[in-house]
Amino acid sequence: MLSQLARLVASCVILGIGVAMLLIAALGSDGYSTMVNGLSIAFDTKFWVVNLIVGIVLVSMAWARGLKPGLGTIVQPLVVGFVVSGLLDAFDEPNSTWIRIALLVLSFPVVAVGVAGYLAVDAGAGPTEAAALAFDPPVPFKWSYSVVQGGGALLGWLCGAAIGPGTLLVIFLLGPLVDWLSSRFRILSIDRVND
Repeated sequence: MLSQLARLVASCVILGIGVAMLLIAALGSDGYSTMVNGLSIAFDTKFWVVNLIVGIVLVSMAWARGLKPGLGTIVQPLVVGFVVSGLLDAFDEPNSTWIRIALLVLSFPVVAVGVAGYLAVDAGAGPTEAAALAFDPPVPFKWSYSVVQGGGALLGWLCGAAIGPGTLLVIFLLGPLVDWLSSRFRILSIDRVND
């Protein structure tokens, strides 16, 4: 149990770092963070507060479709929200376009590893992943995740958050990458249990 909790928290910290990198790069972040960021701008509220409220709404919707919440459902939005808020307070948007591009490129695998890592723990899904998993089946996760990210990006943009090339990368590529990594991480978890 302690090992599972440690892997869950570590994966959520990694995810938070990746999301913060996307937001600091200001070239377009993931759809869910764009939505939370846009709502936090529109309502002049801290990112972590909006993250928690939106998370509860999405998890409730997923629960209504039969996807039960777990420890990860609580840990993920709290840890990610606090990590993102802390890093956004600590770092300003870089002036250099090249640094912003580098942050975007580096953030993409960090976010994917964070999402896949915490899903592999199998302790319950956070809001975005729960919303996507609630529709798998009939829609495979890699595509339902893209729909959730795309809808979040649109709402966030309408509320004043920035979108950009990073947003499109996340919408079209993150779901398939997380899906692929999740299966690899689950295999590693099974091997660890069998040893």
